[in-house]
Amino acid sequence: MPTIRFEQEGEQVGCIEGANLRRASLDAGINPYKSLNNLNNCSGVGQCGTCVMEVVEGQENLSPRSDVEEVYLADRPANFRLSCRTTVFGDITVRTKPEEGVGRGSNSLVGAIKSLFGR
Repeated sequence: MPTIRFEQEGEQVGCIEGANLRRASLDAGINPYKSLNNLNNCSGVGQCGTCVMEVVEGQENLSPRSDVEEVYLADRPANFRLSCRTTVFGDITVRTKPEEGVGRGSNSLVGAIKSLFGR
């Protein structure tokens, strides 16, 4: 059974192998969204880019970045993930709501344009 360690919250939860990171977070009572994104998000459909988490340890225990993530996180480090598009296969440590995660230019339309035109 994989373990997800939430660094900032000081929480550690078990999940089934193949669990969705966003869903596992919410089930554990840990909110992946910042401020207004609590109300204005796509509910895990991969359309808003606001459930960003930074993977501190165990990146090899996650699914590869999806095409959607490549667009939304075009100018973010490789260890930043959309939790709604991330599958957990082993132990990981994450940082929720990273400072550079949302709202700095790569999310949604701007990210798509950067991805299409080579940044």
